[in-house]
Amino acid sequence: MKRLVVVIAILLCSVLSAQAAELDPAKAKAEGTATFYANITAVEPIMEGFEADTGVKGAYTRISTSKFIATVLTEFEAGKLMADVVQAPLPVLEILKSKGVLASYSSPAAAGYADWTRKDDAIQLFGIEYVGLIYNKELVKAADVPKRYEDLADPKWKDKIVMANPANHATTISWLVGLKETVFASEEEWMSFLKGLAANKPMFVASFGPTPAPVESGEKLIAISMPKYIITKAPAPLDWARVEQPLLGTPRAIAVTSKAPHPNAARLFVDYWLSEKAMGILAKDVGEYVLAPGVYPPIDGMDKATVMPIRDLSDEEIRKWGDQFKAIFDVQ
Repeated sequence: MKRLVVVIAILLCSVLSAQAAELDPAKAKAEGTATFYANITAVEPIMEGFEADTGVKGAYTRISTSKFIATVLTEFEAGKLMADVVQAPLPVLEILKSKGVLASYSSPAAAGYADWTRKDDAIQLFGIEYVGLIYNKELVKAADVPKRYEDLADPKWKDKIVMANPANHATTISWLVGLKETVFASEEEWMSFLKGLAANKPMFVASFGPTPAPVESGEKLIAISMPKYIITKAPAPLDWARVEQPLLGTPRAIAVTSKAPHPNAARLFVDYWLSEKAMGILAKDVGEYVLAPGVYPPIDGMDKATVMPIRDLSDEEIRKWGDQFKAIFDVQ
């Protein structure tokens, strides 16, 4: 009898799950709006395209990564979460899922994506927040452009580099650790690179956002930054160093919320977001590295680059490595 109850429960859950995954376009249109909380910028063309193509309004609220979890959880626990869909770095969505914020949904629009982009029954990866070396192409000779990350430790770059603060910028901390685990052959080689980079006295800024400006103006010549700025800062004299090693970055993820005020509109939005059309807009207009098959940002040579996701670091690891980088880079 007990076994029968278990079987019935499994079948019931399967039915409910299937029902939860169904999308009714008519109901989505009747719901009228899909509210989207995200940390990504410059997505207005996708929001406009979504409304034009589906008749459902996309309402976008940008929340910085550092405030994302606190903002969403506060609203969720108060029963006032307005978001139908959330987008953020993978570790953020994994925490929200553990708190019951995310719903199960498998979008048919992701059918052509690589298997590894499907993290579980709720979270779908759609891009990588890729980090690279960008430089002022009018001031840096072609022969001097770095070919490997180790080249940043060359003394010729002293006082000519800008980067996000390695003591407290989580993505930069994860990127540096990612180099150790993915790129460098030994911890000794990695540590030598870190100490050489630190000896060049980089300028520290709060995040990647302020890194292009000093390079664009010529105050600095090279930045540990994001190649997408070549698109968003055009016609600034920026190019990216085509290093022999892989580019690394944090996976970007999207999911429907478990108590979405507009559940059908939410699924319709996720389907649209993952489509080749929307991902093409994100790559072409924003320079993002997306995971839709065959879609690349219009940055010369990027379609041939190897771009890899980095491992998620726990909060404890971020603090530990941040403290070590603070000492190595003598961050005041």
